[in-house]
Amino acid sequence: MPLPAAGTRLPWLARDAYQPQPYERLAACYRAVGRDGESRRVLLAQQRRRREAAGVLAKVWGFLQDATVGYGYRPWLAGLWLLGLLAAGSVYFASHRPAPLGASGPHFNAVAYTLDLLVPGVSLGQSGAWNPSGCGQVLAHALIISGWTLATTLFAGVTRILVRP
Repeated sequence: MPLPAAGTRLPWLARDAYQPQPYERLAACYRAVGRDGESRRVLLAQQRRRREAAGVLAKVWGFLQDATVGYGYRPWLAGLWLLGLLAAGSVYFASHRPAPLGASGPHFNAVAYTLDLLVPGVSLGQSGAWNPSGCGQVLAHALIISGWTLATTLFAGVTRILVRP
């Protein structure tokens, strides 16, 4: 008999107090029959149930992980966050242009500048030519940190998908 969709099994697991083993066993069953998507869905539900029983700080951290990358089971969310940060940073820097660092440099482009901050390991020549100040400097640092975190997550998720047998 084939396994029904995870959506029909998860309410059964939610009836009792949280225990990790039933979630892990159900996920293993889905994985064994080649239904990786259903397996990830069960493991994501497990993390959400675990968060319910956690303390305040763990709940906040868990919610942040869920919203940004789905606890690692939905790495494509990192790509959406990167696009959102690219849009927000571009709008901000288009209206709050940073001061140039030198007399000569590339023409300022808010999208290219934000991309240069967000994407690690790639230089478009913008971030080294302009000097944000005040809120722009805080935003630039936040974009750099977010870019490293989200791009790494997205890269790990993409390579996991590409190397699957």
